[in-house]
Amino acid sequence: MRFIVKVIVVAFALWLTTFIVSGVRVVPYEETTLATVLTYLLVGLIFGLVNAIVGTFVRVIAFPLYVLTLGLISFIVNGLLLLLVAWISELMGFGLVIDGFWWGVLAALVLGLISWLIGLIVRPSSKS
Repeated sequence: MRFIVKVIVVAFALWLTTFIVSGVRVVPYEETTLATVLTYLLVGLIFGLVNAIVGTFVRVIAFPLYVLTLGLISFIVNGLLLLLVAWISELMGFGLVIDGFWWGVLAALVLGLISWLIGLIVRPSSKS
């Protein structure tokens, strides 16, 4: 259930990111509202899977770089993961389009901030 909520949060954050970052857009598989919403959800699902599988592996392997750069390498890693999501969705014939590497890094930064803010709102409080 948490994974589904995270996919929805990432899809909504991606939708907002496409308005903020001009070098990032989502191309739906069809020009209908339902197809556009499903495309955002599919890209959110792809992003969740890539981030969980590849992202975790890269973060473990690159741990010394994270320590050496005080975590700043995470911007580059997240940008590369977003570019990987764009490539995977492009293979499917629809999805995320990023105009270049630095647009990907900026989009990853904005996407992370928006996802974090939405997560603060959606996350249930731990107060009992």
